[in-house]
Amino acid sequence: MFDFGDGPVPAHQHPNGGGWVADTAQVDDTVYVGPKAKVYGQATVFDYAIISEGAEVYARALVYGESHICGNARIYGRARVFEQALVYGNAHVYGNARVSGRARVISKARVFGRVLGDERIF
Repeated sequence: MFDFGDGPVPAHQHPNGGGWVADTAQVDDTVYVGPKAKVYGQATVFDYAIISEGAEVYARALVYGESHICGNARIYGRARVFEQALVYGNAHVYGNARVSGRARVISKARVFGRVLGDERIF
């Protein structure tokens, strides 16, 4: 059991990194979930994605490829982050946003309902 903020739910520590994963979420063993990172809700993370530091992926978000979510970044809603995208700092990607390629979403950026390729959003 782990409390992701709405009370304790069935969860486990990910074998690759030790971060917390709700039993309702799907995270491949090839993914790295750092010790302070969290994946919950019905989020799905696969391939060689990295979720590290205090990052959180939740709701129905999808993260895959070689994406890296770190810092205090949040990926949620039905957002997708894939390929080699990087989301970090206090950035949020949510709603139906798509971030892919070598896009960088950093600092306090908020991405909602946009499709980003190889851009930088601050």
